[in-house]
Amino acid sequence: MPYDHRNTVRRSLALALAATGCCAVLAGCGTSQASSPHANAADSLAAGSESGTRSRPPAADSSAPRPAPSQVAPQASRSLAGKTVVIDPGHNSGNFRHTAEINKKVNIGTTRKECDTTGTSTEAGYTEASFTLDVSHRLRDLLKARGAKVVLTHDADRPWGPCIDERARIGNAARADAVVSVHADGSAVGNRGFHVILPAKVRAGSADTSAIVAPSRALGERIRDRFARATGTSPSNYIGSGTGLDVRGDLGGLNLSTAPKVFVECGNMRDPKDAQLLTSSTWRQKAAQGLADGIATYLGG
Repeated sequence: MPYDHRNTVRRSLALALAATGCCAVLAGCGTSQASSPHANAADSLAAGSESGTRSRPPAADSSAPRPAPSQVAPQASRSLAGKTVVIDPGHNSGNFRHTAEINKKVNIGTTRKECDTTGTSTEAGYTEASFTLDVSHRLRDLLKARGAKVVLTHDADRPWGPCIDERARIGNAARADAVVSVHADGSAVGNRGFHVILPAKVRAGSADTSAIVAPSRALGERIRDRFARATGTSPSNYIGSGTGLDVRGDLGGLNLSTAPKVFVECGNMRDPKDAQLLTSSTWRQKAAQGLADGIATYLGG
């Protein structure tokens, strides 16, 4: 889920759980303001479906080895030489222990929003932050094998964050040719599929996306097409009217970017069928392949 959307219910629950020492993952992710069907994560927690008694969520099959960079996409070797790609793994596994820090508001250009959120999780407790970092590592390896310079906004090397404004600054400072923020949604059961979030045209305050709207759409369309092909999954049945694309002007990660940038919601962690895919290392490799193919197609590689 994009980490800078509003969800007062989840923030309140997160703070309450932090006070009692619970470690459940609370925040949903990614649904646009026009259609926000993901209160179920908070409702489920309130109903006791996630006990919050685990100090660490159960791992998915992430222990399965990833292909070595030297074994990845040899047919495309060096095709992205000279290109810089920034990968932004959504959320941070430590965020739930730092609710005060991530609830502080930062400037997103048009207004102020929370620094970050915890992200969502599957019913079994596999967190979005774990998913996004795993896919980001796989994507990094694929892109580096094609010759690209790859920068991660974080690599589980900090206790929380970074905040949404810092994530944008990292992409800008890298003078990235493309920036991809990796996420998974936290919507209602029955809502399935992936979607790509594109920046709206925003010119207000310190935000000006005018220069990146068109190239970001081109990047998003290519990722959508290649992601569907690589994973065999369909575009979202609840956002984007079947197009797999959603345009938003309320995300600081997009509003503050000066490089072409998209968010990719790879599936809905709260739906059991999507969750089965998201927790599969085999499927996550396919997801990374689809992202890499879409980025490469956009960059002419």
